[in-house]
Amino acid sequence: MRTVSGGEVAGILVAVFWAILVSFLAVALARLAQTLKATTKLVADVTDQAVPLLADASVAVRSAQTQIDRVDAIASDVQEVTSNASALSSTVASTFGGPLVKVAAFGYGVRRALAGRKADVPVQEPRRTVIVGRTVPAARRKNRGK
Repeated sequence: MRTVSGGEVAGILVAVFWAILVSFLAVALARLAQTLKATTKLVADVTDQAVPLLADASVAVRSAQTQIDRVDAIASDVQEVTSNASALSSTVASTFGGPLVKVAAFGYGVRRALAGRKADVPVQEPRRTVIVGRTVPAARRKNRGK
């Protein structure tokens, strides 16, 4: 029978550990390969879905730009109509405003005059207005005591 030396036992142990290490590395590499395949498939699927989405987004942006151009045109038309309405309003106010105020004042004066001519209605004294911070002239102060 042959005796095994210490160096041969150490060599066998190193070979066994080396085989175990290679097995673990082979399993890790196999899992890494599966992960890379799944990642490649995921990237391909995302690319397949992203290209149509980007095309749709581009169409939506173009449509939005068209709508913004339309809204801009409408806003400028509204601004023009507003300025025309303002000009028309000031023209009407200057044309009819003065005469209408005069007619209203004349009507008020006629009513006042007719109301004052009635014998059974006492004439009302005009209301006095108090202005804060003003003093009554001295001549009016003396007449108040009467």
